[in-house]
Amino acid sequence: MQTPMTFQEMGLKPAILRMIEKKGFQNPTPIQIEAIPPGLAGEDIMGQAKTGTGKTAAFGIPILNGIRPQQDLQALVMCPTRELAVQVADEVSSLGMAMKVKALPIYGGQSIDVQLRALRRRPEIIVATPGRLLDHINRGTIDLSTLDYVVIDEADEMLDMGFLPDIERILSGCPQERQTMLFSATLVPEIRELARTFMKNPQLIVIRSPELTVSLTEQYYYEVNPRQKVETICRILDVEHPQVSLIFCRTKKGADQLNRVLNSRGYAADSLHGDMSQRERDHVMERFRSGNVTTLVATDLAARGLDIEMVSHVFNFDIPEDPDSYVHRIGRTGRAGRDGVAITLVEPSQIRLLRMIERHIGKKIKHQILPTMQAAIERRQQMLVNRLLEASEQELVVYQQMAAELLQNYDAQFLLAAALTLMAGDCPELETAEMETISPGTAHVELPMGRFQGVHPRRLVEFLTAHTSISPRQVGDIDIQGNSTLVEIPMDYVDQVYAALGQYESKFRANKRQRISSGRRSAGRQASHS
Repeated sequence: MQTPMTFQEMGLKPAILRMIEKKGFQNPTPIQIEAIPPGLAGEDIMGQAKTGTGKTAAFGIPILNGIRPQQDLQALVMCPTRELAVQVADEVSSLGMAMKVKALPIYGGQSIDVQLRALRRRPEIIVATPGRLLDHINRGTIDLSTLDYVVIDEADEMLDMGFLPDIERILSGCPQERQTMLFSATLVPEIRELARTFMKNPQLIVIRSPELTVSLTEQYYYEVNPRQKVETICRILDVEHPQVSLIFCRTKKGADQLNRVLNSRGYAADSLHGDMSQRERDHVMERFRSGNVTTLVATDLAARGLDIEMVSHVFNFDIPEDPDSYVHRIGRTGRAGRDGVAITLVEPSQIRLLRMIERHIGKKIKHQILPTMQAAIERRQQMLVNRLLEASEQELVVYQQMAAELLQNYDAQFLLAAALTLMAGDCPELETAEMETISPGTAHVELPMGRFQGVHPRRLVEFLTAHTSISPRQVGDIDIQGNSTLVEIPMDYVDQVYAALGQYESKFRANKRQRISSGRRSAGRQASHS
């Protein structure tokens, strides 16, 4: 069997290798193994891979390896949404930190003046949504003539959102001598045609996704107030009462803080993260496997390679930003034919991450309502009764005489209540906080048409309310730019609105073509009469 290629074998600059190591990347993912070498060789690439497979590093590393720091704009990455643009820019910037290369996100909804000030600092890489990018091109504030690299990320999503004409227009304005990389979850005919038109003999890379979900794992999520995440996880633990659980946090500091809180409330918890020595890790795992620790709070990096059986629950205290991490996390439960439960805490601003995970695993994750204080109390009472009934099935000869004597002198109800009180003293402290109501998060959806195409706020709202279940009052700010429009809507309606806006654009362009055609016929008739 051939040994997989490592980052060190790819011929990367030392500064990039240092950042790869600092970020904790150990081995390249399949898309990185397939895409980075031809990317470094200057070949065009058409890659089919789902979100969360490591695509950003797959195109970001070759670009950074060839970038000339402190020079003109050299690389353009196009993304379908502002959230993805920011995420990609952050990832590329962190990989390029040692080279002092930054990627600038450009998207609708942010002040144009803020972006103009950032552009004056001459970024080497721009990550942009098509609508706002066209705005800057028309203003003359972004010049594509110096580009060496162009990336089209999430091409199928951009096609679904109606961005294809804008992408074609942008690519037409890019230098002929450039390297182009396109990535998409699916390679439908329109995307293949785009590649044939604008790419030079692209190397096709197809990454097949493995079976992503554990069939016996029940998956659901709670939408939580960011200020009450600790109280929320405690309330859920009170109600779920897991036998053995893993709680995943994004950072070492977060894992330690949550572990301290859980211990202070009486949970048998411990933490596991990258700052611990091997001896400390072994000690924690020994206590976990022996049952002295029933709740392990860990980071992704620390949990890699752990062989843990009998985990009944996996909790994502922090939702993972990489969908593959979600798959790896929930794979820790439901093993060996047993049922398992995976619960994710999602802040309102993180709903898009949840949707990315759902697309990646091909399954909807069920939404649950946060349990009440009364539910936690009832669950605790039932648990105590179950423990008492289980104890009654054991050999009780030693205590029966003592019980008979106590019943002669004391009230039976009083004694039973005292016994339950003693048993409850061994349980973790119940969470009593009143959970604040979560106001639904909002999202900004971008339409690749704007003032130059005649988009009108009132007609746009009328169309949305006619083609989705959204009401006029739920449509927030509408920011109409030259070639793009940003609409603020509740997060729950994002999918509906994206689909409707695609129809809106198609209908709008069809009406425009009809008006132009009618105008030409009218002009022809007038000319013939004269």
